[in-house]
Amino acid sequence: MSAYGHQMEREFSGQSLLSRGDSGTEMGSRYITESGFYLSSFAATIFIAGLVTIGVLLVTLVVSLAVMVQSCESRSKGVVDSHRHCEILALHGELNGFKPDEVPPVCRSLSLQYIEGGGYARDLDFTMRMIESFFDTVSPSNDRVVLMDIDDILAPDPRSNEPSSCIKGATYLKKRRTLELYTKLQSRGWSLILLSRKPERQRNGTIQKLNFIGYSGWSSLMMRSDRETETSEYFSRQRKALKEEGNEIISVISSEMDALTGWSVGIHVFKLPNTWYES
Repeated sequence: MSAYGHQMEREFSGQSLLSRGDSGTEMGSRYITESGFYLSSFAATIFIAGLVTIGVLLVTLVVSLAVMVQSCESRSKGVVDSHRHCEILALHGELNGFKPDEVPPVCRSLSLQYIEGGGYARDLDFTMRMIESFFDTVSPSNDRVVLMDIDDILAPDPRSNEPSSCIKGATYLKKRRTLELYTKLQSRGWSLILLSRKPERQRNGTIQKLNFIGYSGWSSLMMRSDRETETSEYFSRQRKALKEEGNEIISVISSEMDALTGWSVGIHVFKLPNTWYES
């Protein structure tokens, strides 16, 4: 073979090798590329599965929270409705003189919560401060009188079988604060007339009890006759008689509605807070 032929063979062989090398490179590139594609697909599969799992968990969480919120709202609504129901019932109970055994159990429970939580003490304190603020704006005179209901302070303590001793504490608190108010008004020179629903035949015993617990020096003690039954009409007649005698009723203080309604209730009436156990 000539030198030229050997040279051509070597060039052809070199080109063939280069071509195979290029082919290998291309195959390697494709391999690497294809391998990278399969890895990305696997990772994407895991990523998507993770997203689906997280989505399911989030949906479950949202549903659980929604159920919890709805449950809480239902319970809250139930408590609010019970409070409103009992407040309306309490108002009508005071207007009509309901007895403790006529009060629904749920309202008795809420009444206990009202006392135990300090609500009753706060309301009583606020009312007493309102009364004192009012009397800071008016002055006593010979023809000006203040009427105070004494049946609360003469009422016996709650029965020992009541479900909580806090009721006794609330009753004691009202008696103490009422006596403090009575003493303060008396020291300022006010003529105090005591009102009671008790019949006239119990006058002597009532006076003894009043003196025993610290009440004295009142202007008069009004008690209904044995034949009178309607206390609201009785109080109205007594107030009307006082006005006809030339007295000016400045205020009536009581925790019961029958003493605060009707004729001639004065310039300002004050209702002391009450509990179902005192109705």
